[in-house]
Amino acid sequence: MINASPERAEGLRLYDELLAVHTILRRGSALLVESLGALAAGRPVHLGTLVAVARWHTAFLHHHHHSEDEQFWPLLRELFPASAEDLSHLTAEHEELDAELKILGEAIDAIGALTGNAAARQIAARHVAELTGHSSAVVCHEALVAHLDDEEPVLRTLFPQVSPDRIRRLRAAIVAAAPKSGPDLVLGLLADPEPAPGYEHMTHNFPAPVRWLRPVLLARYRSRRRALGVG
Repeated sequence: MINASPERAEGLRLYDELLAVHTILRRGSALLVESLGALAAGRPVHLGTLVAVARWHTAFLHHHHHSEDEQFWPLLRELFPASAEDLSHLTAEHEELDAELKILGEAIDAIGALTGNAAARQIAARHVAELTGHSSAVVCHEALVAHLDDEEPVLRTLFPQVSPDRIRRLRAAIVAAAPKSGPDLVLGLLADPEPAPGYEHMTHNFPAPVRWLRPVLLARYRSRRRALGVG
């Protein structure tokens, strides 16, 4: 990006920010696979934390895909008609992933609905994780990673060709509509185990209170990881 022309720099910056979001998605999905695997293996997992993190991740992913389908793709189809087939393929992958997420969501809802004492809930939750939860999380993770691997080269080619003004307007709209929940998860997944590509650009867009509270939020993230049974 250092040597990019002004016309290309904004598009490349937005692409870097996209890579940061994709890193959150990849790492968050892997975290759920690991936690549900720990639960299926009989290791202690705080069920409320697992349910909350799984629902947050699904909502974050749905928002990201909605932003692409409703804001990114129409603009890119208008500017680059030759890429319409690639974009339609990516939308189809969104729909396929949504179907897999529905199955995972049903397992998470089943865990969230468990009643009884803590020991009984752990036993029942382990059964759900063994039966459908862990395998569904693995399928979702593999589908998500494959989708992001398909998407990134397309956008790496197209974004730098979009005018800086349009890129700035698009970024502003997406930032304004971005989910405000789970700032500890966003920061933690961006930074752990190392800063994601586009980390600096992504965090620059955060509200000032989130930047000021970074140490507190990262501590909360580490606490959530322990509760998920993954250390």
